[in-house]
Amino acid sequence: MTAFTNLHHTETPLLLPNAWDHASAAALAAQGFPAIGTTSLGVAAAAGLPDGRAATRDETLLLAQRLGQRPFLLSVDAEGGFSDDPAEVAELARRLAAAGAVGVNLEDGRGDGTLTPTDLHAAKIAAVKTAVPDLFVNARTDTHWLKTRRSETAPRLAAYREAGADGAFVPGLFEPAEITALVELLGAIPLNVLYSPSGPTLTQLAALGVRRVSLGSLLFRVALDAAVSAAADVRAGRPVGAGVTTYDAVQGLNGG
Repeated sequence: MTAFTNLHHTETPLLLPNAWDHASAAALAAQGFPAIGTTSLGVAAAAGLPDGRAATRDETLLLAQRLGQRPFLLSVDAEGGFSDDPAEVAELARRLAAAGAVGVNLEDGRGDGTLTPTDLHAAKIAAVKTAVPDLFVNARTDTHWLKTRRSETAPRLAAYREAGADGAFVPGLFEPAEITALVELLGAIPLNVLYSPSGPTLTQLAALGVRRVSLGSLLFRVALDAAVSAAADVRAGRPVGAGVTTYDAVQGLNGG
């Protein structure tokens, strides 16, 4: 097993925070997180592009090249691989691995609110695993985002497992009974869920058998809110700035 795979098979689930640039990744690594993912929403929003529309292939690859040689394990959110051609998705995976990424997240949800056909998404997974066998492929299904498609969750994950997926990711999955059923279905394949402030705690998810908990775009959205709130406080004459990371500390994160 690779070091990244091993993190999915420990007593405590892997808590994967998601960064959107070099500074956010470096700051998280400085807090001791051994593995860091990227957030497609954060990468897209920072570039002024839409998320989930296959518009950020270049930005995603550039960020991987910036982060891949840093002293933490990097998993890249690559939407649906930015293509419906499995060969093109496999080529992207090769480039991400060459940049230093150890994992990739591939989703079957599309920007128009539909799902990629199961056999096509499975073909993408199989192509990536053939091209880069050691790259951890986290197969994401968006069936729980689309409430009318939840019955497809188990058969889709079974197909992705057969295609070679190393992990399964179901954002929007919160019900304990559903989590337990999927853990049993997947067997040795670790289940990944998206953390929600209103959902189960990390301890509760661990007890249900979840092996990886992603923060998705949460940190980016929190940071965005904090920036706007600080500006509003200054405008309103309210105090701001106590405990804020210093200029020199940020320079240190960036090697300055």
